[in-house]
Amino acid sequence: MGGNSFDEDWELTSSANEVRTVVSVGRTGNGKSATGNSILGKKVFKSRASSVGVTSSCESHTIELDGQTVNVIDTPGLFDISAGSDFVGKEIVNCINLAKDGIHAIIVVFSVRTRFSQEEATALRSLQTLFGDKIYDYTVVVFTGGDELEEEDQTLEDYLGCDCPEPLKDLLSLCENRRLLFDNKTKDERKRSEQVQQLFSFVNMVLSQNGGRPYTDDLFAELKKGALKLHNQQSQVNSLEGHSNKEILEYKKQAKQAYDDQLKRIAEMVESKLRDATLRLEQQLAKEQAARLKAEENANLARVRSDKEIRELRKHLERAHEELRKHGENRCGIL
Repeated sequence: MGGNSFDEDWELTSSANEVRTVVSVGRTGNGKSATGNSILGKKVFKSRASSVGVTSSCESHTIELDGQTVNVIDTPGLFDISAGSDFVGKEIVNCINLAKDGIHAIIVVFSVRTRFSQEEATALRSLQTLFGDKIYDYTVVVFTGGDELEEEDQTLEDYLGCDCPEPLKDLLSLCENRRLLFDNKTKDERKRSEQVQQLFSFVNMVLSQNGGRPYTDDLFAELKKGALKLHNQQSQVNSLEGHSNKEILEYKKQAKQAYDDQLKRIAEMVESKLRDATLRLEQQLAKEQAARLKAEENANLARVRSDKEIRELRKHLERAHEELRKHGENRCGIL
């Protein structure tokens, strides 16, 4: 699945048949697709160890979990430094299109095999700028590579306690420490099931704390409005009488083109926001770096002044000692 095509699932659904949607985001190679496969219990998302991301566009698959339909959306490397704002903007719109009526949990995926990068920190701040602080109320953090920590006889607490970067500490604090370790390589079905159950205990916690309401914003509302408008237009066209099939197809084509144009405008709006956010972050980082350099310069100047003052003080002391010595010798000569 994926792309911008209209789906009748955009129509209002009854609460009894509500679908829970979880979206995995993170850097290429962190294990987003493998985590999605672990949740689904089968390999549907392409995943392999590679320097090039396998997932090139948002995809979704559903599963029945404890009587609940779960929609799992896998995203491409939105945290990659190579991901331009135009690509990220289009994929965010694709993701919203697949999420339909909202996102019940954002799964931010990191790997214990790689260090938390500056690009990940920047991407997190950009998403915060785009979607607001409310996004953290729906965030669960998954660390992949559980098999490696197990081999080293380490726990996730041991890993996080060892030089945990400040941006990662901030993220964990903002999402109320909802984090867990995943071993996507395990062949133990019981272990896999326990991991998924632990993950969805956090998802249920998120739902409870947010009053059962999924995350939505103006982008969701705008997309849904356009999709339902297209659906209504196509229904009206289907009921037309006295028109040839060619005319009806042309009307449908025009309605679809209007919807695609709307998607394009929304994607461009997201791209613009991301560019502005990235520019502000770059300016902020440059300002912080300039402040650090200025502080270091001031510290060096203070150290130089201090060294100079110490040297001057030593000279004064040496002169004072010399005068005292001479004074003592003069007194001895008089005696």
